[in-house]
This record gives sequence, C-alpha cells and structure tokens, in this order.
Amino acid sequence: MSITKDLEFSVLTKRYNKTLAVNKISLKIPGGTYCCLLGPSGCGKTSTLRMIAGHEEISEGNILLGNNIINELSPAKRGTAMMFQNYALFPHLTCLQNVGFALKMRGLQKDIRNVESQKMLELVQMSEFSDRLPAQLSGGQQQRVALARALITNPSILLLDEPLSALDPFLRIKMRSELKFLQKKLGITFIHVTHSQDEAMALADMIVVMNNGIIEQVGSPYEIFNYPKNKFIATFVGGHNVIIRNKKYYSIRMDHINLDFKKINNRENNDVNPFIVKEIEFQGQIVKVTGETKNFGELSVQLSDEKFLKNKFEIKDEVFISWDRDRESLLA
Repeated sequence: MSITKDLEFSVLTKRYNKTLAVNKISLKIPGGTYCCLLGPSGCGKTSTLRMIAGHEEISEGNILLGNNIINELSPAKRGTAMMFQNYALFPHLTCLQNVGFALKMRGLQKDIRNVESQKMLELVQMSEFSDRLPAQLSGGQQQRVALARALITNPSILLLDEPLSALDPFLRIKMRSELKFLQKKLGITFIHVTHSQDEAMALADMIVVMNNGIIEQVGSPYEIFNYPKNKFIATFVGGHNVIIRNKKYYSIRMDHINLDFKKINNRENNDVNPFIVKEIEFQGQIVKVTGETKNFGELSVQLSDEKFLKNKFEIKDEVFISWDRDRESLLA
C-alpha cells in the first residue's frame, strides 16, 4: 500500500455563501492513524472530509499531505479515496467490475483489472460474490464492495463518510471490528466521519470533536471520555453529568456516582443528595437512572443490572446519591 504521510489543516475555512461551516481549524493527523471526526449534525465534519477529498472548494487556508499543499489537485491526484455514505455502487456492474472501475478509467487492461479487483474482494472477504450485482447483496456486503473499490487505487488516506449509519445495530458492530482490523492491516490513515460517540470510541486512535465549525477537543478515546475539556464535550460524548459548584462547571461520570437505597443520616453533607427518581432505563448490563436533586438539578447514575435487581425502586421513589469530589473534572 501507499507510504503513509501526515495530513495537516492550516486555518482551514469553508463558507457556503454567508454560512460559516468550518472556521479556521488547524490540525495534524499523523500518518497511519484511525481518526474519527465526531460531532452533531451541522458541526462541519462532513464539509471537512469533502475538502480533504477535493469534492468541496476551500474558502481559506491549506490542506497539506506530507509537505505538499493539495488544495488545487483534483480528487484523483490527491492520494486519497472516499467511501460514500450510500456506497454509490453502479447497479449494472458486477462486484468485480465495480471494484475495478477506477483502474478501467486509468486505462489498465481487463485481465490486469480483474486480477487486482479479485485481490481487493478477497481482502474484504467478498471474493465468492464477484459476479453478483449490487442488488443481490446485503447492506454489509455492499459496504465491503465499496470499501474494496476505494482501496484499489492504493490511497495513502481512506475517507469514510458515516459508513455504518445505514446498517442494522448488529451488523454495525461487526463492521466496526472489520474496519479497525483492516486499517491496522493496511497501515494507512483512515478518516471517519460519525455522529456516534460509541462508534468513535470503538474505532479511533484519535478523536477530533467538532461543534459549530470549530474543533472543541482532540485526543485519544480515553482522554476524550475521562477528561472532557468543556461542558459541550462532557454532555455530547456522554457518560457525564455537568454540575455547578462555587460558580464553576465540573463533570462527574455517571458510573462514579454511588446510589444508596437506604436513608443516610448525614443529610447536611453536600455530596450526599436526596434523589427523586424520574426515569429508569434498562441498557443490558447496566441500568441508567435519572432523577432530580435539590443541589445539582437533574443527574443520571449508572449501576449494574445486578445491583438494580437486588435493590429495586420505582419512579418517584426517593433514594440517595453521593460521590468522591476527587472524581470531578473542572471544565473550561
């Protein structure tokens, strides 16, 4: 495969008329990284991906691959390949022909195209389906063919635009593992756009959280989850409560809050709060309980299903929560 190169944004900006979609972002993504651009709809992540691919013009700033500015290069000359959300397979072509289409456009002979295409189909475990049309494939199989088609151009960077969003939950988790395995095997950079926190946490070496056209935080999944930089990160990435203490914002993880089922004598301690249960959500191995407190408003707690079943309570019941202040993280 291609030699990996760092990808860098330098005050990268994208405007659509008067709308500022990406606002002067600067970032370096090391070669060989699985990077997820994570954020809500409209945050600028897809515009950023499309600028890397060359499908959107850059309003200001530069994109560098290695030491070369690629702003003016056509998509085919950038050393990148893009896998679209809807896969965009040609319905009248077989899997083998779909995968080899880019090589056909480059003028390679049919026998050479077929050999290379078969290698790519084997890589994504689709070689036995080479003669099928896209309509004869499942969603997951279509995704594998689209992946093989993107990889056959030998890119140094693979760009993925919410590639798992059309799959059912079971297949989404399976394909997550396959994408991660494939990226490590090939050793090239994957840049993956998603709005799913779970997806980014499972896949990425490096997460870039975006909001309103800017980068809010960059870090490993562990850093993003355990040390959110600000209130937006703490609430969007999930798993955290945001509280105000002494006119400052802090985050406390839901699983770091203790839920007590018996009345506690020391009710004056600010870290022990009466908690009126508003919602109970069973999530398999864990149960998420949301309730109202006097001191900190609405908070959520995660506890094991085993603990919940041993100490059942109902909506509107009063229980008590507490936590160690050392577990709190100060937010910017």
